[in-house]
Amino acid sequence: MAAPVGGQIFSEILPYLEVNQGNEEEVETVEEIEAPDLLGKTLAEAQKIVKESEIELVIEEETEELDKQNVMVKEQVPKAGIMIKKGSKIYAKWEEAGERHVP
Repeated sequence: MAAPVGGQIFSEILPYLEVNQGNEEEVETVEEIEAPDLLGKTLAEAQKIVKESEIELVIEEETEELDKQNVMVKEQVPKAGIMIKKGSKIYAKWEEAGERHVP
């Protein structure tokens, strides 16, 4: 009874983990790069950096009215220096320029 459920779970998880169930020669290697440091950069600068690195920037609470020239990245996941695969996503939170508070 558990075998069909286990089989379904593995069939959904293995592609996510990029495990190829076929021939090893068919396994495609994806280049890993270091996540860039986007903190303190404007969203426009951050988008240019990730585009050049062949990764994607996902901006939290992005709207059409968002002024990407005057909004800074205040947090990113994964953090700078973490090894990620090309094509990965970096999630960014932003703040208005000059809004940073020092405790």
